[in-house]
Amino acid sequence: MAFTNNQGRTQSSLSEINITPFVDVVLVLLIIFMLTAPIIQSGIEVNVPHTQTVREITEPRLVLTMDRDQNVFLGSETIKLAELPKILHDRVKDPEHHPIYLRCDENVTFGAFAALMDIVKQSGITNIAIVTQPYQNKNAATR
Repeated sequence: MAFTNNQGRTQSSLSEINITPFVDVVLVLLIIFMLTAPIIQSGIEVNVPHTQTVREITEPRLVLTMDRDQNVFLGSETIKLAELPKILHDRVKDPEHHPIYLRCDENVTFGAFAALMDIVKQSGITNIAIVTQPYQNKNAATR
């Protein structure tokens, strides 16, 4: 767009877009997504019991989780207890040597945990590991 100034000369207007506000908004959105992505990926929240001896899991394994409300999850999908033996039989090719990890909320009754472990054993899996987390400091171990 052209216009005439006070001296009678024709000039063009500046038609450049200021992208600084756009970059600010994009960076703020990037930070928000970076902070929320680990929360979304974490899946099922379970307070597993604390123990002194904990071995780290280095490779991906089959994890069976029971939350505080006794809902059962295989990985991140909800599973009905009645369907669990069939699903485990289909997913585990070598049940005697393939380990499965059980994560159970510390507020779940022992009876519910034992029933879950029994269902896993009925599907032929004998290598069962219970997931725990280490104490944060030495004083907590003496409770």
